[in-house]
Amino acid sequence: MKKLTLLIIGVISMSTINAQDITDAVRFSSENIQGTARFRAMSGAFGALGGDMSAVSLNPAGSAIFNNSYASFSVSNMDTENETRFFNNSNISSESNFDFNQAGVVFVFNNTNSNNPWRKFVLGFAYEQTQNFDNDWFASGVNNRSIDSYFLANAQGKRLDEISAFADESIDDAYADIGASYGFANQQAFLGYESFILEPDSDDDANTIYTSNIAAGNFNQEYSFRSTGYNGKLSVNLAAQYQDNLYLGLNLNSHFINYDRSTFLLEENSNVGSLVNEVAFENILSTVGNGFSFQLGGIAKLNDMLRVGISYDSPVWYTISEETTQYIDTVRDDNGLITTIIDPQIVNIFPDYKLQTPAKITGSVALVLNKQGLISFDYSRKDYGNTKFTPKSDSYFAAQNTIINNNLKAANTYRIGGEVRHERFSFRGGYKLEESPYNDTSFYGDLKGFSLGVGYNFGGTRLDLAYENAKRDINHRLYNVGLTDAARIATDNTNVTLSLSMAL
Repeated sequence: MKKLTLLIIGVISMSTINAQDITDAVRFSSENIQGTARFRAMSGAFGALGGDMSAVSLNPAGSAIFNNSYASFSVSNMDTENETRFFNNSNISSESNFDFNQAGVVFVFNNTNSNNPWRKFVLGFAYEQTQNFDNDWFASGVNNRSIDSYFLANAQGKRLDEISAFADESIDDAYADIGASYGFANQQAFLGYESFILEPDSDDDANTIYTSNIAAGNFNQEYSFRSTGYNGKLSVNLAAQYQDNLYLGLNLNSHFINYDRSTFLLEENSNVGSLVNEVAFENILSTVGNGFSFQLGGIAKLNDMLRVGISYDSPVWYTISEETTQYIDTVRDDNGLITTIIDPQIVNIFPDYKLQTPAKITGSVALVLNKQGLISFDYSRKDYGNTKFTPKSDSYFAAQNTIINNNLKAANTYRIGGEVRHERFSFRGGYKLEESPYNDTSFYGDLKGFSLGVGYNFGGTRLDLAYENAKRDINHRLYNVGLTDAARIATDNTNVTLSLSMAL
């Protein structure tokens, strides 16, 4: 893959560019609390339990279960293995990363007035990593469709003088001006035209019809994907205990996104009549964002053994900024091999856009067997069809919202976890099933996982270790138009988490 050293000679505001789509909506609407080792060892089934900092991120009433002020922090190592299939060819790749994924503290204020029904008040602060985007995979195979279909899809119907450089204009200036004046599709058509992939029907400014200089046949394609970053949230927690059996809580959350992605396609062909025989196309995306949400929750002790919980997660209202860079080079046989490199030293700065993720409701029940152990079950429902780009008055966003509404659905999540205690040791296990947010589950499958863990209580301090494994199969389309063939990716995530918790 080409190593990009960016010399910025122009930074442009792409006022007419829109590149966000349903995959962005799903990526930033999905949440998977990384959590403490105890939380992860029970697959996150903590909605009716509380007494754990990550449980507070699930149900804000959980902090009122603490009898004393409390703090915890966690580190984890995630290994991701991807088996990628593309036109009957298989590749395996792996990625490993180490993270500081959780920290939190709660301060418990007991009410000294025994006649007041409000027994205690709690103030808490927490950081949780809610999504890890580190991923790396490679696909290769022989396709009968070329990357030329991507550039043709963007070029057809557009005037030649709106996708090409003027005679005295540099490639960098033309790339920037076309993007700023005409938008994303024209800019992609420009890359195809200036790299000799596209051929106009007539060499006239008013021309709007294009053919390809790549002949039909078979194409050896290699596609590399790499992403880094995470979603996280900072929470302020307020909770209280009413009488002996009711706990209520509120979280105010500040969310942030940090996501970087690079893709690189190498295509080669030896088709008869093909002027262009090799294409290398790189795209780099950088995304940052911030948002706000709130959570409401309650836990009730029905008796000494049985607890129930309910929580509501509001939508997250995000404001997101994106930047892109691109590079393409081609090799053509025109009375000798000629290499054309289009490497605009330009950062495309997209206008900020807003994303509203769907709300979520969670119901929980737990059976607490005195000090011997417990078993807990959580059920959550989240309607991904309610995800929305705004402003809705924007015609592109309106079209994407229609696509989202037609292709995404309400997804249920089921989590069950248990814990057995023996003297100072605790042994834990859990299972989870997260349904696909897509109507077409063959395109984007369910997530299934299990977990195991052990903990040791030193008295005022506890050390916990968890192992978690989860699997999901998805299709990844190479591009959103033209070359929309998909690589089938079977992802196997393994996570080991270590947490230190202590009473203050």
